[in-house]
Amino acid sequence: MKKTPDYDNVFKTMKMKHKRLFISVINDVFKKNYPMNAKVEILPSEGYLTENETEDGIKEIEEQISDFLIKIGGEVYLLECQSYDDGSMAIRIAEYAFIVARQSAVWDIGHAVIPMPQFSVIYIKKTDKTPKATTITFTFPNGQTVDYVSDNVILENLTREHIIEKRLFPYIPFYIARYEHDVASEGAVNQAVEDLIYFRDEMLRLHQEHELSDLEMTDLMGFVNTIITHITNGNKNEERLVSIMGGTIIETESEKWMKRGKAQIIIEMGQEDGLDDTVILTRLQEKIGVSLERAEAYLTEYGKQLV
Repeated sequence: MKKTPDYDNVFKTMKMKHKRLFISVINDVFKKNYPMNAKVEILPSEGYLTENETEDGIKEIEEQISDFLIKIGGEVYLLECQSYDDGSMAIRIAEYAFIVARQSAVWDIGHAVIPMPQFSVIYIKKTDKTPKATTITFTFPNGQTVDYVSDNVILENLTREHIIEKRLFPYIPFYIARYEHDVASEGAVNQAVEDLIYFRDEMLRLHQEHELSDLEMTDLMGFVNTIITHITNGNKNEERLVSIMGGTIIETESEKWMKRGKAQIIIEMGQEDGLDDTVILTRLQEKIGVSLERAEAYLTEYGKQLV
């Protein structure tokens, strides 16, 4: 991913800290069925030197590094994340693939086998030029041609429901990029807000069902806010959008039980002192920091036991 350091940093941080979450992406893109506890190995992204031409016609030599090389079992996968259409993407994939293939090549006298990895390009944004597939055609001196092709992932074509259903968690931080124009220009962001709330609530549900760990949940929310602040750049939409994820606190099971215990004590003491339910509800909100709805649920649950 180039020219967008925040997108780039989020993707690279996810792959290093939460490589497990990419198993579902591999399954979805390449039609695999790896379990979520499969052993995942992140391969080193060895750089190579390539010649690029700048806008003013000056050629520069720079190092390129692939976004993501992952190995599950005996299979190697190459994922390249792009935030924009890039005419050099196909040739870069070919160069990355040969670097990977060389590492696992086998040879003998007069013969070499070079296994090319499976690859896909993930496009965060979509334009009229965004290709549905990336094709690399190898042409040999005898006229034989071989197409090395893979469908691209275009995030804007994926619904929020599909992302949650398939557990494509690494896509969630980049989902809001489809609203970049409105968010950046301080336009209407109601749909973006609705989608963020949906993802927040679904991640909370999956966390409670133990499909997301505390750290995965916390980091995913942080990644979402990193992208939001990148797009808004301090405009009036930033605080509203960031607060959706930033205001969520993950509770461990022990913390939930502690709150329940405190709530029961507050309700018991309040009822023994003859306090009105309204006063008890206020105390619950103030003492253990719960919403009115949660306080009412505690009162219903524990109050009945004391009547």
